[in-house]
This record gives sequence, structure tokens and C-alpha cells, in this order.
Amino acid sequence: MMPGEAEAYAKYVQQNKRIPRRGEVGLTSDEIERFEDLGYVMSGSRHKRMTAVRMRKENQVYTAEEKKALAMFNFEEKAKRENKILADFREIVQQKVSTTK
Repeated sequence: MMPGEAEAYAKYVQQNKRIPRRGEVGLTSDEIERFEDLGYVMSGSRHKRMTAVRMRKENQVYTAEEKKALAMFNFEEKAKRENKILADFREIVQQKVSTTK
């Protein structure tokens, strides 16, 4: 993907809208869908190869979002584990301090 392309695709994907292809730029996703519903064949709709490219790029966007969500989840889980270990260690130290008095 070219720089900035992923962010543009992500916006369409998050809004659950169709990504415009060459020849459709300047039309909104809703306008493209209306034209297709009327029976017009839009530039990207008739080419299986273009559809495959679009699907691959959309999946790359989903994958990037999933990676970000997974990284955040892993970070939170790691923080929870570290806090548990620290709490257990503090408890052990507290027990040692109280038994030596």
C-alpha cells in the first residue's frame, strides 16, 4: 500500500462503506451503491481482479486494526500480571518483616 492509503481505506471500512475505485473518485459510497442498484456497472464491480485487490486491501486494514487491538490487550494483560507479582512480593516482604519483629 502507498503511504496514507491504509488510513483512507480504514475510514471507509470503519463506516462499513464501499471503497471507491478508479473512475469512481468524487462519488460517495452511497451514490456508487445507488448507481449499482439501478443497474449501472461501476468500474470496480465488473473486474474480478479488482475485486480481489480491494478485498486484499480491506483485509490488510482489518489485520492492522486487529494487530493494534491485540497489542493493547497484551499490554493490559502484562500489566495485570506484573501488578499481581508485585502484590505477591509485597505480601511476602510484609510477612518477613512482621515475623522478624
